[in-house]
Amino acid sequence: MGVAFAFMWSSAFTSARIIVEYASPLWALSLRFLISGLLGVLIARLMGQTWALTRNQWRATIVFGLCQNALYLGLNFVAMQTIEASLAAIIASTMPLLVAVAGWLFFKDKVKPLALAGLIAGVIGVSIIMGARLNGGVDIYGLGLCLIGVLALTTATLVLRGATSGGNFLMVVGLQMLVGSFALFLAAVFFETPQVQMSTPLVLAFIYTTLVPGLAATLVWFFLVDRIGAVKAATFHFLNPFIGVAIAAVVLREALDWHDFLGVAIIAFGILAVQLSKQKPTPS
Repeated sequence: MGVAFAFMWSSAFTSARIIVEYASPLWALSLRFLISGLLGVLIARLMGQTWALTRNQWRATIVFGLCQNALYLGLNFVAMQTIEASLAAIIASTMPLLVAVAGWLFFKDKVKPLALAGLIAGVIGVSIIMGARLNGGVDIYGLGLCLIGVLALTTATLVLRGATSGGNFLMVVGLQMLVGSFALFLAAVFFETPQVQMSTPLVLAFIYTTLVPGLAATLVWFFLVDRIGAVKAATFHFLNPFIGVAIAAVVLREALDWHDFLGVAIIAFGILAVQLSKQKPTPS
């Protein structure tokens, strides 16, 4: 389940790159979240979950709906008009490292030696990749949008850390998607002219993005957390840089050089080290 989740999460960048080649990014993402959200709410109702949420659940729904779905993914969709899916996936995969840094700076979390080694590795890995990409002429505007997006997701994670769904996990996720859809719709009205060039790649990528990263990944994550706990489940994030780059290279034929491979390996080690440092020893 952990590998399946990492694959589905990482593949979303490649399918998003295909979508924005043929359609307006904000309009497309708003429609995707509308469909995913309605399906999520329907499945949640069939599972017996309720939309009568507590105050904390509504807070989580709105904050994540705006920060994750609207800002993080909205900015990434716009950015991928000018940057490669592999680079967007690498930037997004650093979120666990940013959460650890912010927790240390703002919440005075204790940083274990293993976590410190992971954070240092993450900085080195990102520096290697970014240095090579900047020298290669990466679009600064698109890069900036991805960076703002991952900071928005990091902020939401910190604001809501420790929050639980209270037994309405899928309902909360479905409503988050609807919140994101509405926010993206407003942004699209003001900032985009709807354009679409119908094609088989667009239709397939849109269906895949809506059903697999949108819904299936959420369900798999729910069952994974239920089985092994959130901290251990989050360890699988270390696979995201590898898988994200690999899928983009295979499907989109994106060119990679030794800087990318080295940087991704170092970042993956950093994420794994940070996540392992959070785990408590198993009692003997």
